[in-house]
Amino acid sequence: MVIRGVGRGGERTAGNGTDNASYCRQATLSLSFAANLAFLLDDEWKLTMPTFLPPARLTRAVLTSVAGLLSTGLIWSATPAHAVPDQPATPAASAATWANRATDAYRALQRELYQGADDHGLYLERTPKQDADRDHSYLWPMREAAAAAVDMSRLPRRGAAYRDDAAERFDTIELYFGDGERPGYQSYLPAPLGTGGDVYYDDNAVVGLSELDQYELTGSPIYLKRAEQIVPIVSRAWDTDDSLTCPGGMDWYDSPNNVYRATNVTALSAQLAARLYERTRNADYLAKAEQWYGWVYTCMRQAPGLYDNDRNDDGSTNPTLWSYNSGAMIGTATSLFRSTGDRSYLANAVEDARSSLAYWTQGTRLHDQPAIFNAFYFKDLLELDAIRGNRDFLIAMSDYAAATYASNRDPATGLYRFQPSGGGDYDPDAPAETLEQSAMIQIFATLAVATPH
Repeated sequence: MVIRGVGRGGERTAGNGTDNASYCRQATLSLSFAANLAFLLDDEWKLTMPTFLPPARLTRAVLTSVAGLLSTGLIWSATPAHAVPDQPATPAASAATWANRATDAYRALQRELYQGADDHGLYLERTPKQDADRDHSYLWPMREAAAAAVDMSRLPRRGAAYRDDAAERFDTIELYFGDGERPGYQSYLPAPLGTGGDVYYDDNAVVGLSELDQYELTGSPIYLKRAEQIVPIVSRAWDTDDSLTCPGGMDWYDSPNNVYRATNVTALSAQLAARLYERTRNADYLAKAEQWYGWVYTCMRQAPGLYDNDRNDDGSTNPTLWSYNSGAMIGTATSLFRSTGDRSYLANAVEDARSSLAYWTQGTRLHDQPAIFNAFYFKDLLELDAIRGNRDFLIAMSDYAAATYASNRDPATGLYRFQPSGGGDYDPDAPAETLEQSAMIQIFATLAVATPH
């Protein structure tokens, strides 16, 4: 994923020496908005069931938490005493339309980028294949293709057709795992299929999150086991040098040359640990989730819902903002609230969601973010929506999806094309990528489930 530099999809600028500076996503954003984001949680607002929650969404966010919330008396009125309920906003398209768009995007992914079962179920990094591209994609795009298949498996009335695909994707991800003294999923395929790569801790955290998604969908214990096996891997990333400014935080990748403690690694690992605690009640997971979440909240929070990208060991911070960092903190706080009933986590999630949405929906900010980062962000907003309904979350996601469908889809192929950053305006000459194609599938499929039928 992105910290200091990422080439298209999964190429890194650190560790293995790959130089992709021309593709770095490093547009540092202005901090002048901070004073305008002083949205405070109104104590009169109480926990509510989601505004948009058809029966198909009664999955992780509700079934794992409602019993505990009822037992502690934490479900109250949906409307503050002083408020007049708004008229329901209308999503940009129907659930059936979103399902059709997800299906169209998935077919294009499989037709143009999937290399087939005879080629180990792997994907190209992008199409047309570029001279510098490796034979197969990096780990990160592969993970997103797996996440897309999971989301397709949730589609009403047609999801069962994609379950074998999802199972194959997770088997393929295992080809990226490297054993040894410091095991982990490597950024590129190890021998015999490739030359291997560094262990990036953000990649490992998101693989764990997808394994959990697949476990929750199928009930197969192998996916829960794999998710749990990732916790010791990402735990290695925790920095124990007490002499550093704001000690703690998690290294970006597994190397003595790493000098970055990364918001995305720490927040995504916290989210993984928090969700595992929900499933297993292993107190070690709760302790890790709270420690990792607490570091990001204390050391990296630029403003409510907006988090600096990374902290250098020299004490400096990189203030670049990414939508998925906002999302990971919202998702972690939501999970911690579901499992502990601690309303401070709910308050944090609500404040971060309100304020980040106010920021990201201004102008072209969402449009300019990488599509995959927005997929993370919107899914995390809907996790909060499932226990503290806010129709603005679904509307923002729907509006973004509709605009991107209209502006970035190549009608001849069904592929989505963006700027080299992975977001922004349509570029007809840009290669289409497994990473961003998978992002659009995830967004459309999630909307197909979340939109009222």
